[in-house]
Amino acid sequence: MTDAPAAAPTPAPFVGPLSDKDRIFTNVHGFQDWGVDAAMKRGDWDNTKKLMEIGQDAIIDTIKASNLRGRGGAGFPTGMKWSFMPKESKDGRPSFLVINADESEPGSCKDREIIRHDPHKLIEGALIAGFAMRARAAYIYIRGEFIYEAKVLFAAVEQAYEKGFIGKNACGSGYDFDVFVHRGAGAYICGEETAQIESIEGKKGQPRLKPPFPAGAGLYGCPTTVNNVESIAVAPTILRRGAAWFNGFGRENNRGTKLFQISGHVNKPCVVEESMSIPFRELIDRHCGGIRGGWDNLLAVIPGGSSVPLVPAKEIMDAPMDFDGLRALGSGLGTAAVIVMDKSTDIVRAISRLSYFYKHESCGQCTPCREGTGWMWRVMERLRTGDADQSEIDMLFQVTKQVEGHTICALGDAAAWPIQGLIRHFRPEIERRINENKGSAPVMEAAE
Repeated sequence: MTDAPAAAPTPAPFVGPLSDKDRIFTNVHGFQDWGVDAAMKRGDWDNTKKLMEIGQDAIIDTIKASNLRGRGGAGFPTGMKWSFMPKESKDGRPSFLVINADESEPGSCKDREIIRHDPHKLIEGALIAGFAMRARAAYIYIRGEFIYEAKVLFAAVEQAYEKGFIGKNACGSGYDFDVFVHRGAGAYICGEETAQIESIEGKKGQPRLKPPFPAGAGLYGCPTTVNNVESIAVAPTILRRGAAWFNGFGRENNRGTKLFQISGHVNKPCVVEESMSIPFRELIDRHCGGIRGGWDNLLAVIPGGSSVPLVPAKEIMDAPMDFDGLRALGSGLGTAAVIVMDKSTDIVRAISRLSYFYKHESCGQCTPCREGTGWMWRVMERLRTGDADQSEIDMLFQVTKQVEGHTICALGDAAAWPIQGLIRHFRPEIERRINENKGSAPVMEAAE
């Protein structure tokens, strides 16, 4: 009796390195012109009318099938988010698309590169996404400190209007769609969806209580979807090349290509497009020329922008750079802003500096955040100098847990997580400072 043939093994997911033919952002380094003519040569605005002709629901279904997850940090499925928008207006209210270009997370710099080198990818994506969601207009909310980027974006929108790509009868499709660029004033909190909407409306940038979520009552009280720049910019390419192509990169539930921005103690910091799930070591060796001083010199990595907990060297080395892989390590992919720290880093000081940032950027609306962020920073400063007691480490950890999850928006979580990561992985270093500080203090006699 012969054995039955074994079932063919499931092919391993493609996790890089990404070849040039599969890159979406072909001008991310700015070697070519950002203008509309150069963009069209790179494939943007190529028969956009035909993409729109497949129909609004078909576009959303394709984005769903591609398994694209939001590139702004949360990783919510983009197609599902689009499908929440109403298919018809029952009360005459228009729908809007808001594009979050308020890239203020320390370490993040990918949206900036898209805006200044490939703005037409974003504008075409805005039209496609807006059409799919039956939106009347898109508002691109750009960070206040981005001076040159805003200049480029305003000019690119003007070029798209002149070509007839947006505005009345956009791309000859019979669909009217406007794009507005709104400059922020540099407040980090305006990167939060509802605070951004408030800011566009001309109010103080403070998050709203949810629900109702933007999908129901967003900008000017109308149905609104807020998406990250990268999430919108990849949509036309996914439609052109197919959902199966995009699905061919990365592990299950972590599909597609992704812009990684690597800063800190690497030989060549850069922004690069790679396949999701690429191992950390391969990402750094291939694109950044390795760790400064060699791999033995690596101390820790913040893998997703300053709001996610750090991961020590031994855990991150061979970790897949995707949502699930980093969550399993007690951190997150976030915006894929990889901050590398070698052994020259004063790790306690680094996290204390991040604590100061969140204290400074808190809008002050929620008591746990308003009071907690300042208190956490002050304790962090004392832990930095060693001028504290061992019991304060546990007390600080407890307070972070009281702030986390008890605020209107995620800034409370973002302030708590870096500190939690530090205590979880580098507690001996904090204890050493306290012990050394106590040992250096003069011993007081009772008579003194």
